[in-house]
Amino acid sequence: MGNTVSCCVSPEESPKLPRQPVDRNEDYQIITDVSDDTGPYLQHISDREVPDELAQESNPSDHARASTIFLCKSQTDSELRDKRKSNHINHGSHTSPGPLSKKYSSCSTIFIDDSTVSQPNLKSTIKCVTLAIYYHIKNRDSGRSLDIFDEKMHPLSREQVPDNYSVMDPEHKLIYRFVRTLFSAAQLTAECAIVTLVYLERLLTYAEIDICPCNWKRIVLGAILLASKVWDDQAVWNVDYCQILKDITVEDMNEMERHFLELLQFNINVPASVYAKYYFDLRSLAEDNNLLFPLEPLSNERAQKLEAISRLCEDKYKDLSRAAMRRSFSADNLVGIRRSNAVLS
Repeated sequence: MGNTVSCCVSPEESPKLPRQPVDRNEDYQIITDVSDDTGPYLQHISDREVPDELAQESNPSDHARASTIFLCKSQTDSELRDKRKSNHINHGSHTSPGPLSKKYSSCSTIFIDDSTVSQPNLKSTIKCVTLAIYYHIKNRDSGRSLDIFDEKMHPLSREQVPDNYSVMDPEHKLIYRFVRTLFSAAQLTAECAIVTLVYLERLLTYAEIDICPCNWKRIVLGAILLASKVWDDQAVWNVDYCQILKDITVEDMNEMERHFLELLQFNINVPASVYAKYYFDLRSLAEDNNLLFPLEPLSNERAQKLEAISRLCEDKYKDLSRAAMRRSFSADNLVGIRRSNAVLS
């Protein structure tokens, strides 16, 4: 049995080929690729199915250090640069143009929003995600698309698609209304909206296509469909979306979902670091476009809730640290250890 080669064995670790000696002066990452010398090394599915060229480019939907695509496209927008310039001039000028739209904390009042990385505000998050999609469409590189996402070939409604549907960029309000309708009818969460954007950018990178006026609805629908099934405990079935979009068939939904997964190479994993990066980049996008999260004065009741949450997290980390100290002790950890009192008889 030891000589049987499995289909999951990587070619570099084939038992038929002699192994190359490992240089101990190389990086530690090379050494960790081999689990032991007793058998062949089995790659993880994500290591085998993600192409090498994508790993080298540091796809933002897979790597937390890479910059998100939507934020880069928004920063190159000329209208946004002019808006930033006007905001800077109004903020720096001594003459007040009117009442301030942004609230600032003082010694007596603290303003905070109700959006956190673990529980984002639903309405504000949908606005930011749809704004990111808007900049994707507006500042697209080209018009690369696939037939499965073409709205002319696979319409979502019985209304006739206009002839100039492939060149007319949709407004942000139209994208927001489309996404908000799906989220409201399916009762999806704000976290699902962030995962939707992650899958959308992963699709654009893996399939090497662009989100255009002719395909943005079906791409967004496919990303929402997949994100709702992966993220939410009680996923919405494809037939439920057919109740929201009356003119689409279940067969069309199933085919689009299958193509979406194949183009993603079945990589639906979203690391926590990638999720957090997209959340904070969406907040940066909101600030650049004056989409402020709703601020409310910090009340005594909410302050007590925040204190209780922080105390709970602090106790959790203390328990983890105690468990780690029980496993192994070092000279650095000997300072805070409690000793039992000696019993004198």
